Amino acid sequence: QVQLAESGGGLVQAGGSLRLSCTMSRRTFSSYVMGWFRQAPGKEREFVAAINWSGGSTDYADSVRGRFTISRGNAKSTVYLQMNSLKPEDTAVYYCALDLSGLGYIVVQAYKYDYWGQGTQVTVSS
Repeated sequence: QVQLAESGGGLVQAGGSLRLSCTMSRRTFSSYVMGWFRQAPGKEREFVAAINWSGGSTDYADSVRGRFTISRGNAKSTVYLQMNSLKPEDTAVYYCALDLSGLGYIVVQAYKYDYWGQGTQVTVSS
């Protein structure tokens, strides 16, 4: 069993920045992907960004590309999401997720991820 814990959410004005963190309870896997998803009220959960731990490749949703950056910590059990130039439409609960399939590439479908954190609220005021 793996636990994921997010932190760093909060309230920020439009144009501001936040950095989310996600820490994994253990890391004994050779190949995995860690991703960020978000869900706004009344909407489906959507892919935001992900990083392939073995190669470091990343992928982003078009809506956040150029504004958000996903990165991994030195301990390799933590992933970050730096969010800049935030917009009101970025308001959502942000979830960290772990894909252990070992496919070697990033998938954007939420159902393909094996473990999820509890989520952290990000609110961007206009």
